[in-house]
Amino acid sequence: MRPTTKIAGTVTPDGTTFRLYAHDGEFYLYMDERQVMSTTLTHSELLLADVGCDFRAKRKNPRILIGGLGLGYSLRRCLELTGSRAIIEVAELLPEIVRWNRECLDGLNDGLLNDPRTRIVEDDVYSCIRDAAESSSCYDVILLDVDDGPSSLIQSQNVQIYRHEGLMTIKRALKPGGRAAFWTATIEPGLLRDLRRAGFRTEEIPVAKHPRAKRKDHRIYLAERDD
Repeated sequence: MRPTTKIAGTVTPDGTTFRLYAHDGEFYLYMDERQVMSTTLTHSELLLADVGCDFRAKRKNPRILIGGLGLGYSLRRCLELTGSRAIIEVAELLPEIVRWNRECLDGLNDGLLNDPRTRIVEDDVYSCIRDAAESSSCYDVILLDVDDGPSSLIQSQNVQIYRHEGLMTIKRALKPGGRAAFWTATIEPGLLRDLRRAGFRTEEIPVAKHPRAKRKDHRIYLAERDD
């Protein structure tokens, strides 16, 4: 059996440690001592893009915002689902994550990051949402996989996303009929309630860790703006 190898690591300003490991051709991203993503479990990331991009009416040139690059699987799926004139922005707070995707994954994501439709923004995703809400440059889709959910934040500043003001800002940042999809590790009834209070059409979608898993512990919360 091949050994597990640490490829890279970084410490964020708040003291959180992120590390990238490789084992037998697969890659694993850890936050402190917890594995948060891997190339072996990608079902949730792909489904998040599937749900977000499943428009009720076809859109020729969608503009999409993804919160968090991770290991690139939501980006990969969005590129597969959209046309040649789509624009897909990925807001990644940690420049190290962007660099690891470019330099440390044995070319796995070179095509994704070099695709002319991809825009990498090294910034907080809420800043991108707020800028869109304050301008006429709104999104067709916003995909958020930045926390385990509002009850379990990975970055403390993300609390602003889930407050009423934050949800209303997301609504203003969407085009009419646009969609926001939130991935959470567990059931978040408060998020569903708050999305409805913000005036979204909502749906709670159970998600398994992998396609053959019987348990569906994760959730995707879909929030759709009225036309």
